[in-house]
Amino acid sequence: YELSVIERMGYVDYFLIVWDYINFCRKKGIAVGPGRGSAAGSLVSYCLHITNIDPIRYGLIFERFLNPERVSMPDIDVDFCFERRGEVIDYVCEKYGREKVVQIITFGTMAARGVIRDVARVMDKPYAYGDQLAKMVPMELGITLEKALRLNPELKERYDSDPETKSLLDMCMKLEGLPRNSSTHAAGVVICGEPAEDLVPLARGVDGSVTTQFTMTTIEELGLLKMDFLGLRTLTVIQNAVRNIEKTEGIRIDVDELPLEDEGVYRAITQGRVEGIFQIESSGMRSFMMELKPTGIDDIIAGIALYRPGPMDFIPRYIRAKEDATTVSYATEQLKPILESTYGCIVYQEQVMQIFQNLAGYGLGEADNIRRAMSKKKQYVIDENRAAFVHGDKARGIPGCVAKGISEQAANAIYDSMLDFAKYAFNKSHSACYAIVAYQTAWLKTHYPVEYMAALLTSVIDFTDKVAGYTYVCRQLGIPMLPPDINRGEAQFTVETLPGTDGERQAIRFALTAIKGVGRSVIEGIVRERERGGPFESLYDFARRMVDADTEVNKKAFEAFIKAGALDCLGGNRKQYLWAFESLLDGLHKEKKQSTPGQLSLFDLAPETERQNLAFKLPDIGEYDRDQLLSFEKEVMGIYVSGHPLEDYQDILKRRVNAFSGDFAYDPETGKCQAEDGRKYTIGGIVSEKKVKYTKKNQVMAFLTLEDLAGSMEVIVFPKVFEEARGSFEEEAKVLITGRASGEEEKDAKLIADSITPLEEVPKKLWIRFDSRESYEHSLPAAMALISGNPGKDLVTLFLSDVRAKKELKERVSCDERLIEELKRQFGRENIRVV
Repeated sequence: YELSVIERMGYVDYFLIVWDYINFCRKKGIAVGPGRGSAAGSLVSYCLHITNIDPIRYGLIFERFLNPERVSMPDIDVDFCFERRGEVIDYVCEKYGREKVVQIITFGTMAARGVIRDVARVMDKPYAYGDQLAKMVPMELGITLEKALRLNPELKERYDSDPETKSLLDMCMKLEGLPRNSSTHAAGVVICGEPAEDLVPLARGVDGSVTTQFTMTTIEELGLLKMDFLGLRTLTVIQNAVRNIEKTEGIRIDVDELPLEDEGVYRAITQGRVEGIFQIESSGMRSFMMELKPTGIDDIIAGIALYRPGPMDFIPRYIRAKEDATTVSYATEQLKPILESTYGCIVYQEQVMQIFQNLAGYGLGEADNIRRAMSKKKQYVIDENRAAFVHGDKARGIPGCVAKGISEQAANAIYDSMLDFAKYAFNKSHSACYAIVAYQTAWLKTHYPVEYMAALLTSVIDFTDKVAGYTYVCRQLGIPMLPPDINRGEAQFTVETLPGTDGERQAIRFALTAIKGVGRSVIEGIVRERERGGPFESLYDFARRMVDADTEVNKKAFEAFIKAGALDCLGGNRKQYLWAFESLLDGLHKEKKQSTPGQLSLFDLAPETERQNLAFKLPDIGEYDRDQLLSFEKEVMGIYVSGHPLEDYQDILKRRVNAFSGDFAYDPETGKCQAEDGRKYTIGGIVSEKKVKYTKKNQVMAFLTLEDLAGSMEVIVFPKVFEEARGSFEEEAKVLITGRASGEEEKDAKLIADSITPLEEVPKKLWIRFDSRESYEHSLPAAMALISGNPGKDLVTLFLSDVRAKKELKERVSCDERLIEELKRQFGRENIRVV
């Protein structure tokens, strides 16, 4: 049946072209996704290995992809390895001719909130004025200014009473929706039967590439063949993780054949251990999954479909129904087989189609057309089909619900519920494909966490914040992070096996390419030289061999290697190396220039170790302190590798903060940040950057970049707080900041500071534990003597473990190192804790 529809609709060439470039990928080892979009509902796609999802197993429908009643042609969108997507486009260009294959233009438009800010700026209004007005526009999918005026009484009141606001918003409504800027579409490529310039007008993109002047919809309307080549970073991660596992364990894993019933995977997701997991790692999705408690792949599929603007409103109902089956009811038993897997909720577009087919006798093609009309709110189509759905339409061969034994009242109720859900119902084919990719990443992370995290870190090597975040995740998982090493490191993050007293354990070695100012060609040259001549034995040996090598390491790169700790393996310390490396390189370059090829000296005849001692000696100086070494690592790698300056404050941060930098990051899946606009939060971290600005009233304010253990974010300090906290937030200061979140559409949120406190001034809490009341009464005088002899600002809590009782003292203490050591000596190390 599918083949007949494909042939009748003239879609044969399309299928063959897609099959051809996917076949090319499989032969070349380029990762291809299991599927994307409605094409996964086609058995022909599955049999041709265009997709890897069995549509029968997941209840996917071919007519959602292709049906004779549909006017517009669908796409077969394909995800490729992010790094090698270009090879696929090059293959298509070579096969069909470069003059016939071009990318497609896309236009950014002036959306409701954005147009207010743009117009306010052009009309020379203060930033705060435009920002305040923009934030009155509800955060709703597809919102317009006209609709915002209806929904928000405050905005309407401002519009009616303030002539300045009315003038600005009137101008905004004229401009709303117009193109703002152009760019190249991330995935769209058009393949023409003859040179593209003969069929469509072309343009030159900012990067020099050739694009069409028509957008994707116009290209489709002209009948040209449009393909979507999408780069999906996760496919690269999965492929590299599989290679890491093969290298460390000698096992070749086929991710397309993984068992989908692994309890450990669902347990990890339920417990919120989803960092680095495709589609479900955002803080909002994490919370949803912890509530949902998935027990099978169908729950993941539904979760991905529900977690988006619109369907989110139905999440509480879905969770309630999953937890308590008695809350699920069906208007008619014929609905049960369609909605049972989603606990009585209509989640998928395919379910809407099945209801039309099974309850009223529609063909699936026509059912899809009505489903589309419902989602686009085409009222005349909706009204026209209500009667046919309930009572049937003989002319169209539709028996209707009543003819199938369903009451008129129940049929109308079902139709109304479909109207509610159809606006938001999601394509199950796409959700199933991405749920499989999500499961694959979760399975790899659960069973091979070190290999998976190494692959994940490599994939984000150019994004310092993400490297910092995933490094923090590794530490939480107990995976040791090893600094870069000139003798053991590679261009990517690698897995190493470490010996230990209780057996071997795996660690991740930091990638050499993560060091700033060192190009990939230099790293490749070092690895080549290491493979050719063996490990580098000393600073002199490394410098001499790299001066003679094809790819020279310049002074800037040399300094970066030292500061990153990549040369620690060569026998000296970083302070010695920084003092000595420039003179060493200068001497070697001078020697190289003066030497005559083939000429030997008595110096050259000496053994290698003696020759190095004669030629070069490290100065006899000590090492830098820990903070300086960490500062060097941050300077050249963007993150702290061998430790973190906040480690000493982790207990304080755990008690005091209620948000992290990641909560302020924009989530493209939901169109917002986890941190709610206007809500109070406390965050803690290090001030990595401080920019001082002056207001129009000549008052001082600042923009801070604050780094916590997981990433970085922006904090705005207005003049009043600036004066109150002056001197507390210099660069490198460790601080606790309380303030209000300030969000903008499609951007990371910021924190508007209300108070800034240095972490060292935050009171600590000293806990002293006693086994029993007798022990407490016997030891209390000695404890109180030590406490009263060390007055300070820190709190003291006494804890009796046998009755689990605690007492907080009025006396405050200074928890310095001397006092803590004395308390541990008198009462036992295990009975004293500072948090």
